[in-house]
Amino acid sequence: MSRPASGDDQILTNAREAIASAQTVEQLRQAQAVVLPLDYAMSLADTAQAIGVSPGWACQLRRRFIHGHKAGAPDAPTAGGRKRQNMSLKEEREFLAPFLESAAAGGVLVVSQIKAALDKRLGREVALASTYNLLHRHNWRKLAPDKRHPQSDPLAQEEWKKNSPKRSHKSTKTGHKAKPSN
Repeated sequence: MSRPASGDDQILTNAREAIASAQTVEQLRQAQAVVLPLDYAMSLADTAQAIGVSPGWACQLRRRFIHGHKAGAPDAPTAGGRKRQNMSLKEEREFLAPFLESAAAGGVLVVSQIKAALDKRLGREVALASTYNLLHRHNWRKLAPDKRHPQSDPLAQEEWKKNSPKRSHKSTKTGHKAKPSN
């Protein structure tokens, strides 16, 4: 048998008022997820069936109402996001600032140094991928060398090829020496 739903009189009163003033289906379902188990001793599965959601979602709606997150409100938690973040985005920016400034001034961004500093900052070791993800979130990308130098002159290269001295090879066309005949 499942445990009875918990909640005090204040939460129940707030949920009843929310049912009366609900403007969206989400708000109504959220309040019903609190009222039905407390007023009618319904199980979470029965409550979920009555309001037309899964038992897990009914539990989620109930928990959000109890913690003061109204459905449809701008500050209501949404799916996705950074649930297990190590630092906030602002803290990450402050952490990366010295590294990115030195890289912008012509220095090289060394990921192993950033990882070591990140390990020290967090007080534990993190995966190298976490360091790359951190850099990616802040629009850093690994630059690969170009196939040609940006200041190269293709015309001068062709001219050099035409006028360069030819080397002679004393080998045959096949590259093998001929065998002496008997």
